[in-house]
Amino acid sequence: MESLFGDLYDTDDSKTNHFADIILPVPIPKMFTYKIPKNLSEDIGIGFRVIVQFGKKKVLTGIIGKVHQKPPVAYEAKPILDILDNHATVNPLQIRFWAWMAEYYCCHIGEVMNAALPSGLKLSSESKIQVNPTYDSDTSPYPLDDREEILLQALANKEEMSYEDCEAVLGIKSIHGIIKSLVIKEAILVFEQVKEKYSPKVESRIRLAKEYVQDKSLLETLFNEIASKPKQEEILLKYLQEIPVYKKPELNQKGLDKKVFTDAGLSVSSLKTLIKNGILEEYKIIISRFEEMEGSEEEIVLSPQQLSAQQEIKTQFEEKNTVLLHGITGSGKTELYVTLIKEALEGGSQVLLLLPEIALTTHMVGRLRQVFGSKMGVYHSKYSDNERVEVWNGVLSGKLSFVIGVRSSIFLPFDSLGLVIVDEEHESSYKQYDPAPRFQARDAAIMLSWIHQAKTLLGSATPSFESYYNARMKKYGYVALDIRYGEAQLPEYQLADMLVDKKKNLLKLEFTRLLREKIQEALKNQEQVLIFQNRRGYAPYISCEDCGWIPECEHCDVSLTYHQFGEEMRCHYCGFKEKVPHACPACGSNKLSAVGLGTERIEESLSLLFPEARIARMDLDTTRSKYGYQRLLEDFGGGNVDILVGTQMITKGLDFDRVTVVGIMDADRILYFPDFRAGERAFQQITQVAGRAGRRDKRGTVIIQTRKPEQAIFGQIMSGDYKNFYVQEMGERQRFFYPPFVKIIKVTTRHKDLKTAERAARNLHNLMAEIQVKKILLGPEKGLVGKIKNQYIFESIAKLDKAGNAQAHFKLELQHLMEELQTHKEFRGVRFVVDVDPY
Repeated sequence: MESLFGDLYDTDDSKTNHFADIILPVPIPKMFTYKIPKNLSEDIGIGFRVIVQFGKKKVLTGIIGKVHQKPPVAYEAKPILDILDNHATVNPLQIRFWAWMAEYYCCHIGEVMNAALPSGLKLSSESKIQVNPTYDSDTSPYPLDDREEILLQALANKEEMSYEDCEAVLGIKSIHGIIKSLVIKEAILVFEQVKEKYSPKVESRIRLAKEYVQDKSLLETLFNEIASKPKQEEILLKYLQEIPVYKKPELNQKGLDKKVFTDAGLSVSSLKTLIKNGILEEYKIIISRFEEMEGSEEEIVLSPQQLSAQQEIKTQFEEKNTVLLHGITGSGKTELYVTLIKEALEGGSQVLLLLPEIALTTHMVGRLRQVFGSKMGVYHSKYSDNERVEVWNGVLSGKLSFVIGVRSSIFLPFDSLGLVIVDEEHESSYKQYDPAPRFQARDAAIMLSWIHQAKTLLGSATPSFESYYNARMKKYGYVALDIRYGEAQLPEYQLADMLVDKKKNLLKLEFTRLLREKIQEALKNQEQVLIFQNRRGYAPYISCEDCGWIPECEHCDVSLTYHQFGEEMRCHYCGFKEKVPHACPACGSNKLSAVGLGTERIEESLSLLFPEARIARMDLDTTRSKYGYQRLLEDFGGGNVDILVGTQMITKGLDFDRVTVVGIMDADRILYFPDFRAGERAFQQITQVAGRAGRRDKRGTVIIQTRKPEQAIFGQIMSGDYKNFYVQEMGERQRFFYPPFVKIIKVTTRHKDLKTAERAARNLHNLMAEIQVKKILLGPEKGLVGKIKNQYIFESIAKLDKAGNAQAHFKLELQHLMEELQTHKEFRGVRFVVDVDPY
């Protein structure tokens, strides 16, 4: 096929025999081979970003995965259009990690790349350009040719231009060579249209013209000349007050932030006049988006138990690559992490600390920033594209040797990783569900450590059964820390029977008498309270009291959740929302009532029960903004909130002095969820949220509201009997073939037509049954939620023997079967989704 970009590059195979396999951000099963033009051959290497033509008109950013001399057999290799970097953006260890992830999680390496790279590092056919705010044609050392001058003049009157716009201005077919030249000359910035533009943070600065610094008499003459212009005189005096140019002339080169003058209320027009007359100079510099901060030299004092655990971890690391730290809530795991991180950094290694939630990241950042200062980077989705690119580049350059972040931080360009810590390793938040790769960050982190020959520390008060099983089987090292730090005691648990209170008419707004009394007592003593309910919104749904009508999502098989704020009903699967009707659309009755409890409704109930209390709510709805978590936690930590209502966000790692009461609103809902992990998750969530209480001298109280207090699990939670609970649950799992005794792979079939989805699911299921490995196949069954976003869903479950190569063989065969089915006309629109370790 003729290249869209004409004869810009020589395509004669006899003149060049170098090729590159390019990873492209598209769901294709392999890398594509492109030809390396001679003019680029010396500047190219593994991990470089390149621009390539994909299809007839699409232009994509790819990553070079391999350089070789073997041309493709099935197609003619197109030339690489250009290189975007002077150095590799991705290192070979990352590409090796991507390849493992694609193979293990049954996806394509391009999908892994798409998840790994920050948006600011990607380009596409929608790429645009803008003038670099730091560019000055008068001072630039790079001369421009005629076409570059024309392009910059056209860009001067516009905020941005597309590649097509540039081609129209210059009347040529390919603009890439000119764009590259202008980027090298730092005259323009390239950004992707559909994402935030990546641009460095620019600061305007002011300095005194060089001649006035070199000749003091000139400055004295100047003051005489502007004596009648007091506003200009004020600005000069302010500058000399801040920058003593004759005592420290080197400071003049750095100048002053322009805001120093404007914040002091000095005349902006006079400042402009001084700049115009050449007395002051205005220039721009690129600065970091992150505040520079020195780390603390103060030594962390460990308790005898912590010191013993620290030494045991080091001993275990001599034999095992992975160690499980089983430390009860409040035992001081963070202090242990800090000492281990310090040692690794002093040894010249990089460190990654993984946390399950952004909320916990926010809380931990302040604590760790004081110790490690600006050598620590933070990486999570609340950061803008620009900020994430800066963290990526900080790791790449070696400026950031320690990163704290959520699951996406495993993709950062580490090259000498020595230690990975996975805090709260049991958390389900480490699992990525959509889009691909559907990875488990804890497991992926262990593989990342293995690739780097690093060590992994898994920390939790309630370890996942998989990790605990691996520790008992001696695959992992195991260290226990079962005493709380300092004088703190474990909280006292009390069960509150909701049915008994209801019969005695003591249940008010779903709060038992016991919980109300404990909250009142805490408020009286100026202490704080946490209320846990793992369901956001006002109520799960509304219903008509007369005919039983329940509003459902138009696109999914779920009821709409009622949100009182905004008076609307929302689908938590697809985002569909609509206003609450004034009357039932089925029978016309106006008797519509909310059913069930969400965090929003609990917040309202608390304000009625305790009108004097200051109440806040922490859930997805109240923390959407970038600093939503931080503001809430600062208010709570500063004592400006008495009662904090929250979802699972409040169960993890929060450490506040004054929390003495924790209330769990509906323990039964956690326990009776249709999932083989329901018991494990209930034990973990209740124990974790309970661990927020009484973390200093006063013992905390935990009230568990339930309709079935006789359940054995409550006794095990209250006594902290993790070991016996584990033994009991594992017996059930072994009997019915669940992890960790088998490997589970879930295959989901989706299509807009119910019958087509069902036929495709049954066809695939029958073909999977023929794969020659030891397995148990379940399904296909309609999904728990049978329709999402107008797509009908069917699921099949494969339980695979963990021995030998059964998993690898099954995955390989499964990929072939899905590709074969999609060649059939009937199933071309069907989407198959493979999820390895789905639960």
